[in-house]
Amino acid sequence: MTTTSPDRLALEYQAARPRGAALHREASRYFAARGATHFARAAVPFRPYITHASGSRKWDADGHEYIDYVMGHGALMLGHNHPAVVAAVQQQLTRGVHFGDNHELEVEWARLIQTLMPSAERIEFFACGQEANLLGIRLARIHTARRRVLRLRFNYHGWADELAGPQAAGTVADEVTLIEPNDLVLLERELLTRKYAVLLIEGGGAYLAGRVPIAVEYYQALPELTRRSGTVLLLDEVVTGFREGPGGWQAVVGIRPDLTSVGKAVSGGLPAGGLLGRAELFQPLDPGSRPERLVVHGGTWNALPLTAAAGIAACRLYQDGEPQRLARRRADSFSHAGNAVLGRLGVRGRLQGRTAVHLILGDSEGGPGSHTQANRRLDLHLLQRGISTLLGDAFIFSSAHTQDDVEQTVDALAQSLQAMLEEGTLPS
Repeated sequence: MTTTSPDRLALEYQAARPRGAALHREASRYFAARGATHFARAAVPFRPYITHASGSRKWDADGHEYIDYVMGHGALMLGHNHPAVVAAVQQQLTRGVHFGDNHELEVEWARLIQTLMPSAERIEFFACGQEANLLGIRLARIHTARRRVLRLRFNYHGWADELAGPQAAGTVADEVTLIEPNDLVLLERELLTRKYAVLLIEGGGAYLAGRVPIAVEYYQALPELTRRSGTVLLLDEVVTGFREGPGGWQAVVGIRPDLTSVGKAVSGGLPAGGLLGRAELFQPLDPGSRPERLVVHGGTWNALPLTAAAGIAACRLYQDGEPQRLARRRADSFSHAGNAVLGRLGVRGRLQGRTAVHLILGDSEGGPGSHTQANRRLDLHLLQRGISTLLGDAFIFSSAHTQDDVEQTVDALAQSLQAMLEEGTLPS
């Protein structure tokens, strides 16, 4: 194989995408993150500019086709444009996008969610999962009359002050304590100080369902530890909710959290979030609550009829667990074959995960911001070969991915890693 220099690869990529390059030049006039609207879309020279998608595939403005493993940042459990979701949205468009009032769709959507996650005695809707986490913290503070938030290192819950890393620029998080995951002795010691209103943890492992694994036994110990310390357990299932199975991660590990945040898959790919949990914790939302306990939750897009229609269609399909099983089979097949490629090429690294498969190169660990230059480089190589990943790190599967997709992806991964070995861009 001909060696491709780092500069040559970027130039070839850009030359093959003149329309994308023009769009990027204009986007850079508007968007501060190197012309991108999300940190994961900022790349050198640029990520593709997508025009349409279907199933497991998407196409860019220059006509290039990609097998998609970004999948709407994990929201598209059913793949792009699932017929049932499309039909529901199309029908609702003719009836009304936004009523600014109560409607029957929100009731049906909530009923389906409660059926899937029995811990949902009450449900509150939002525009995204981050908002659900923020309200969960507030309700926990009212319930416990405490202020502090206990979180685990590498877990990702959003970019707002109490959700981002305490050391992030501009963040005010004086009430947040961050500890290492997988240490139950440390966790119990912190909780028994009885100063925490809430323990916030991601389902499935730290950062996008498991870039940093968290033991099942750790999760199973949480309900009793938080109960004994009077702390509210908030399980962030924005990624894992309805992706790990019909009942989410809590069903997989057999726990019942006090509160659960969901998003992404809950609405079939449209923007939404939800906070679910014990009825007594939601009492402050009742307008009849005492003023010192009252929480006024507004939100223009709460339970938007268009989003609710998509959510209903998606949640109906999640009930038998077949989409989740299919995505897991494809992901497991990819992980097995991809790890064999790593071994054959002598590349230090591993593929790990369930339906969101992470590629760890070298000794890298950690969450957002920890992606190595090698992952970024791999991302560009894979894009040149028709594979779209999240930061060259995550391959997010859906029920729309096929075994043929897996085989093409493994071949592209092998070619990309071989090219990186030749150009010297893999960790030594």
